[in-house]
Amino acid sequence: MSSKKSTRRAARAKGKTSSLVPRGPGRPRFPANGGANRQNVILDAAEALFSVHGFYGVTIRQVAEEAGVDPALLGYYFDSKRGLFDAVLLRRAEIVNANRLLSMARYEAETPALTVEGCLQAFFEPVLQWWETGGAGWKNYLRLIALVNNTPAWGSDTMRRFFDPVIEKLIELLRRVLPEATDEELYWSYHFVSGALSLSFAETGRIDQLSGGKCRSGDVQAVRERMAAFLAPGFIELSRRASRGPS
Repeated sequence: MSSKKSTRRAARAKGKTSSLVPRGPGRPRFPANGGANRQNVILDAAEALFSVHGFYGVTIRQVAEEAGVDPALLGYYFDSKRGLFDAVLLRRAEIVNANRLLSMARYEAETPALTVEGCLQAFFEPVLQWWETGGAGWKNYLRLIALVNNTPAWGSDTMRRFFDPVIEKLIELLRRVLPEATDEELYWSYHFVSGALSLSFAETGRIDQLSGGKCRSGDVQAVRERMAAFLAPGFIELSRRASRGPS
């Protein structure tokens, strides 16, 4: 499927998630206020399932059952499972990208002397806020992004289509802060940033076990206070090494 075609299909389903009411077996989970949005109900169900089982581990029938709709309705709205998957990604990607660009623009406008840590924090903060306060939907979405980012076969192309322009804006800011840095070192440094974000969003509980309960993988404030501060010196050191040349 071409990226333009899948994006058009995904765009049919963008919008905000509606509040849901409890349902009995076979009862569609549509809003009680009369403003039923079937597409968002389906997207919520698909997002939750994909975030746990991945693209190949979920069937259209499972999504339909979770959403309480006829499977034919998914074909009507999204054409295919890949169309549905792309719609899930696009729905929140547009929000993420717009708010990250706004956050970086605000930081750039309000800060006389940009720093690596400040650029990273501006890039991180919108997503950290949704992770912290956005409820189950945003947690599911961020887990899904972590999963896609670690999928060898098609994860790279998917991340490129949905997120690369905003990442390039971050790289542009970092070039201004580190004019001596080569493109090679900036992209390697971002590679490590991406890995740290993905592991954090996945909330695997690994750090909980490793630390004997002293740290929690879902402690967003702890991540906020540490991640940019930890990663920024790596950018700086790699750029210094590049400027010195081979030892």
